[in-house]
Amino acid sequence: MKTIAMIPARYDSSRFEGKMLADLCGKPVIARTYDAAVATGLFDQVYVVTDHDGIEQAVKANGGQVLRSHKHHETGSDRIAEAVEGIDCDIVVNVQGDEPFVTREPLEKLIEVFSGPDAQRIDLASMVQELKQPELIADPNYVKVVMDHRNFAMYLSRSPIPYLRDKDSGARYYEHVGVYAFRRQSLLDFARNAPRQNERAEKIECIRYLEYGLRIKMVEAPFVSLEVDTPQDLEAACALFRKLHG
Repeated sequence: MKTIAMIPARYDSSRFEGKMLADLCGKPVIARTYDAAVATGLFDQVYVVTDHDGIEQAVKANGGQVLRSHKHHETGSDRIAEAVEGIDCDIVVNVQGDEPFVTREPLEKLIEVFSGPDAQRIDLASMVQELKQPELIADPNYVKVVMDHRNFAMYLSRSPIPYLRDKDSGARYYEHVGVYAFRRQSLLDFARNAPRQNERAEKIECIRYLEYGLRIKMVEAPFVSLEVDTPQDLEAACALFRKLHG
């Protein structure tokens, strides 16, 4: 089973313009993310997918591989779907470009489901973590997911789901972690299908798969990450990098 990683990387960012090229202890953020993905040892190939000349140059200067995409894509999945059309592979793992501390264990658990007992039913896989803090459950920036008895996604929402009618119901809440592993064909199908009303309302790309009848296996795995979304995040990332690497 040929497995590749694709790292979508845009220059534009509403909270931190040019963050992919920001310096993280001697290398751009995108180069650190590329290095981390390669270091997992899980992938036959690792590619950065971008529409920006500067990002392409930075990755190539770091010895990395780059695939170019068009500028206008609604989601990261749409961007890598364009890139994967010319690539021979079975599984595509979407690694976010602003996560330079990605590690092997959670990605390995994600990939393993494609050889597990539910493999034939899985179109793509993603990750969840349990949410316990009431303020995070209520926070629309934390996407919640409900699953069936075999951990296939039923729906995702920025609202607290399930609705807690009785406080002693024993309901548990799960946060969707936006790391994906796709069957190649499922990713191509995603990009060919237009967004529908629920995806547009919630602004959650994963809903598109559900609205077109695809099956998403959710994997509960520890995913400790530090996303570089703001200049303050970059300062924290530099401190963490120095702590990890001396």
